[in-house]
Amino acid sequence: MPPLVLVLVLGSAVMHATWNAMLRSGQDRLWSISLMCLVAAAVSAPFLFILPAPAPASWPYAVGSAGLQIGYCLFLIRAYRDGQLGQVYPIARGSAPMLVALGAAVFAGEQLSPQALSGLALVCVGIMGLSLGRDRADIRSIAAAVVTGVFIAGYMVTDGVGVRLSGRPTSYVVWMTFIQGAPMPLVYLAIRRCFPPIRADRETFKALGGGLIGLVSYGVVVWAMSATDMAKVSGLRETSILFAAILGAIFLKERFTIRRAVCAIVISGGAILLAG
Repeated sequence: MPPLVLVLVLGSAVMHATWNAMLRSGQDRLWSISLMCLVAAAVSAPFLFILPAPAPASWPYAVGSAGLQIGYCLFLIRAYRDGQLGQVYPIARGSAPMLVALGAAVFAGEQLSPQALSGLALVCVGIMGLSLGRDRADIRSIAAAVVTGVFIAGYMVTDGVGVRLSGRPTSYVVWMTFIQGAPMPLVYLAIRRCFPPIRADRETFKALGGGLIGLVSYGVVVWAMSATDMAKVSGLRETSILFAAILGAIFLKERFTIRRAVCAIVISGGAILLAG
């Protein structure tokens, strides 16, 4: 993996963990994620008229990814309803890399080296290990986290193929982000029977910041998948679990045990192998 891609994807992992910590700490997570998505769509909107459109072959993938990401958002907030960041985040993120690798092999014809496969296995084992123990989440939160991981794998493989067909990675990110974020107020309306209110308070500013961070974070990942293997990008990005565990301990007062520290080291070792 080129050094620039490596650094940017690691930065994306930090940003992803950050906006998830912001979401988990929110008082109304459906409202928070709806506003985050709406902010990302609003920021993307002007670029729809500035940048050339992506190739038509990529349009179905952008629409498909948007639908999968809406499902991801809904199951993510269900997992966070009762589960802590350090409990459900590892399950959701840990189940994704193997599924991405399988999807990339089936749909994009990618072949991973033995070293990369070993790294991918370490990342997945380490992340899943973080979700075990007596302090694990309840079964419904775990189930929601697993389904979230399926959605993650689905939209990452979809975007990995779509961005390569687009001919213009930046344009693809802009269109996909807008298509995904713009309908979120309607999703909120369908669930709450009203549009998400906009208030001038701390929660609103936190959601605004989370939306911007999320946009940059995933934009980097989609761009990276246009330049290198999807499975490598997915596996490396899941080092975000280490940053999420640290953020959860510092800002959400969650436990950071020896077991979690060991699993974080395993994840880091797997990420190094993946990036090799």
